[in-house]
Order: sequence, then C-alpha cells, then structure tokens
Amino acid sequence: MSEAERPFKMRSVAFAAFLPTLLFSIGEGAIIPLIPIVADDLGATLAIAGFIAAMIMVGELAGDIPSGWVVSRIGERNAMIWASMLAIIAVLICIAAPNPLVLGVGVFLIGLATAVFALARHAFMTSYVPLAYRARALSTLGGIFRAGWFIGPFIAAALLSLTGSTESVFWVFVVCCLGAAAMLLLLPDPESTFGGPELVKAPDGSIVPAGRELAAEESQGLFRTIWGYRAVLLRLGTGAGLVGAMRASRTVLLPLWAVSIGISVADIALIIGIAGAVDFALFYASGQVMDRFGRMWTALPSMIGLGTGHLILAFTHDLSNNVEWFIAVAMILSLANGIGSGLLMTLGADLAPKNTSPAPFLGAWRFTADFGGAVAPLAVAGMTAVATISIASGVMGVFGLLGAMALGRYIPRYAPRRPRLRP
Repeated sequence: MSEAERPFKMRSVAFAAFLPTLLFSIGEGAIIPLIPIVADDLGATLAIAGFIAAMIMVGELAGDIPSGWVVSRIGERNAMIWASMLAIIAVLICIAAPNPLVLGVGVFLIGLATAVFALARHAFMTSYVPLAYRARALSTLGGIFRAGWFIGPFIAAALLSLTGSTESVFWVFVVCCLGAAAMLLLLPDPESTFGGPELVKAPDGSIVPAGRELAAEESQGLFRTIWGYRAVLLRLGTGAGLVGAMRASRTVLLPLWAVSIGISVADIALIIGIAGAVDFALFYASGQVMDRFGRMWTALPSMIGLGTGHLILAFTHDLSNNVEWFIAVAMILSLANGIGSGLLMTLGADLAPKNTSPAPFLGAWRFTADFGGAVAPLAVAGMTAVATISIASGVMGVFGLLGAMALGRYIPRYAPRRPRLRP
C-alpha cells in the first residue's frame, strides 16, 4: 500500500503516542520543580541541590547515545514501555533516598528514561504517520510535552496543599508512568490502527520501519558525525547549545532561587505551573512566526528574553519585594522560552543534508543542544558553590546574550529561508 493510500486519522495518534507522552510529561513536570526542595530536606546545600537537579539533564545527555540502539533493537512501542518502567524504578529510588547521593542517582535514571522515551516517540511518529501529516503530528507532539509541564506543577501544588508531603507528588509520576505503559500495552497493534508502518531498506539490506532505522542511524557513529559536521556545529551548533543551556538553567535555577528566598513548596509549584501555562500557550504561534517570517524572528527574541531575564533576576535576591520580582522574572523567562518553541527541531530539519539520510546529523545536532542543557545546570551549581546564586544567574544571563549573538550571526549563513549545508 502506498503512503498516499495509507489510512490515517490524527485522533488515532492521540491514543498511541499523544496520551502516553502527556502522562509521562505530567509526571515529570510535577516532580522537577521539587527536586531541589527534596535535596534540601535531605541536608544538601543549595549548590548540591542544584547539582542533583542537573542530573536529569546529564542523564538525558548520556541517554542520547544508547537510546537509538535500544529503539532499533526492541522497537518504538516496547522502548516507550521499558522507559516508563525505568522511570518508575528511578522515582522509587528518589522516594526511598536516605541521602542526596542516592537521590542524584534516581534523578539521573529519570533522565536516561526520558531520553529513550523521547527518541522512541519520535521514531514511532516517523514510522506510523504518513509524510503528509508528519509535521503537524510532530508539532502537536511538542505541544503535548509542554502541556504536561504546564499541568504537572498544578497537580503538585494541589497535592502539597492537601498532604504537605513532597513524596505524594513523586507517586504521581509513578501513576503516570504506569498509565502510559498500560495504554501502550493494551492498545491494538499499531498496524491495525495506522495501516502499517512506512518501511525502508536498512544498510544491511533488511526491511525495517522508518522510525527504527532513524533511531539506529541517529546513534551510530555519533561522534564521527559530529566531527564530519564540525564547522556548522562549532558555529551555529554553539548557538543551539546555548539555547539548550538557557532552557535548562531556567528549569533548575527557578526552584533553587525560590528555595533560597524562602517561598513555600506549594507556592513554588503553583508559580512554576502558571509560568508553564505561558510557555505552553505560545508553542503554535512560534511555529507560525518561523514559517512566515523566518527563524531569526523567534531565535533572537527568545534568547534575548532568556538572557535578560537571568540578568534581572541576579539583582533581586536581597530586595524586600524579591518574591514579586521572582514571579515577574519567571513569567518573562517562560514568555521568552515559549517564543522559541520548536526552534531547535526546526533548525535541525533545515540543516540536515537532503541527499543522504538526515538521521545521523539530527542525532549530532540533538546531542549538541543537549550537551549545553547538561552543562548549564552543573555550571549553575558550581558557581553557587564558589560564589552566590545571584552571580550564577548573572553569568547565565551573559551567556544567553552571547547565544543571541551567535544565532544572529550564523542563522543567516547556515539556515536562510532556503537552507543548504555541506558536510
């Protein structure tokens, strides 16, 4: 059956990929703002709490390397199920953690599970969604992920108000992962729903689903691919890494800052949830702006906003109205992040070579952005340890503005409206 003839309805993807992703994201969004608080309760210093919170990004970076191999070996749906199981084990470790070290191990494993789940759902969509619908399906998938991060903190705030215990919020992630796994297990075979996957020929001559081949290619020869495309990755990839760095810094810095100025746990979850609503509301508008006016029109406002927000926050820690300033900056950072929704995926698609399989380059591009996302929280924790959290915020703000400069210089060179790239 040709792709044009394949039966497909967008609502069929909702049960197979969107709803499991929403559940996984809700659970993750519920616990991430609370990781520094849990670390603090276990006796960690502010810097160590930041280091533990950073472990989720470090875990995602580490998981980028084997996740393609895992998905290509056991399939997209099985990979999502096993990633959910790994996340459950990781959350149980966090719940039972007697000290910050064990908590860090659990958070790292959550990052690993997230990396596998993320690639598996991307591969799933590549296999089962016809090309004519794929962009809409993937953009919706990105919105679903942000929706989870919007809903999760509100659930956390409600539970914290009712129980006063952070442990109850971690159990939400367990329930969400069980729900996602059950949904994937109990749903009909995707072939009966979608009319079969798109099949491609692998290098060994075998015929495999397109998503499984994409996953395998993304992870094979990752560092060789990075070297092969070193020119663009060193230039525009540095800008992408700084985008990842600013996004990750925001995720870790805001809960740490709230702890340092004495905001209650329930209020932290509520503020971050409202900020997540701002972020979520802009994901579609960002894509429209990029398609109509170009990538620069979201890249520069996003990075300038993220950098400026960090710089403003750096000067508010000891003010009498520091809570009000914290809320205002959290909204500014979410607005800036929302404006840049889909930027990295879009740039990766623009830059990917058209005459060969794009998967190896996309894997290298994703790894570059995730590298920035892993290093930034560690840098925040390190600067907090040797200086203050205000200095950490200020330094990250400077890096955000440097990232804006890098994107402003290299997007027109490497990703104009009609992009071209040579390895």
